[in-house]
Amino acid sequence: MSALFEEIDYRPTPLGAISLRRRRLLSLDRDVLEVMLGDEHLMSSLFTEGEIALTHIGLAATEAPVLDVVVGGLGLGYTAAAALDDPRVRSVVVIDAIEAVIDWHRQGLVPLGARLSGDARCSLVHGDFFALMTADEPAPRQVHAVLLDIDHSPRALLNSQNGAFYSVAGLTDVAARLVPGGVFAMWSDEAPDPEFEATMALVFEVCAAKLVEFPNPLTGGMSSCTIYTGRKRGGPSAT
Repeated sequence: MSALFEEIDYRPTPLGAISLRRRRLLSLDRDVLEVMLGDEHLMSSLFTEGEIALTHIGLAATEAPVLDVVVGGLGLGYTAAAALDDPRVRSVVVIDAIEAVIDWHRQGLVPLGARLSGDARCSLVHGDFFALMTADEPAPRQVHAVLLDIDHSPRALLNSQNGAFYSVAGLTDVAARLVPGGVFAMWSDEAPDPEFEATMALVFEVCAAKLVEFPNPLTGGMSSCTIYTGRKRGGPSAT
């Protein structure tokens, strides 16, 4: 049996101290990896269904036969790994603002680290996703899907500066990074937000907010998250 608690890494960041820790859940007889930002839970290996659903729902919304994908937010790697499982995927670029999270993957400190780091289709980039999506220069090439999992919701932000992204202007910027028919998809820890859905509908041709339910082994009940999708005007493209 492992120790009941182990702090694997701890580092200060501009957003606060971030840590990777392993905790033994005696009630479930299993080890769980957790990412903490200060006292706030960012991610747990106990709950990965939402991150995987983000990829499955997002990529299912595009009919392109070949996919180049950008993922905003690396976390424990489940969104990116699910993208690499799609046989259409040609490339995955994962952008994360916290260098430590990328280091954990490259050093094999998290279960999917070796897989993501060792796949030639996958690039891990240290940078600000929101700044890169709105930057005019250099203009990034267009991709078929942008999958976002950073803030808890369009209103519950890790950084108040992210708020401008969840507007018509911010979503228009991300739409400009998509090929015709490309898809923007986003995870939220809250129920569907009609106001944000209306904002997305001003930018994208086809929009949806899907409530995803999954078992919660801690409570014995169900938990849920929301996956938003918006498809840009135009048809399939494999450019």
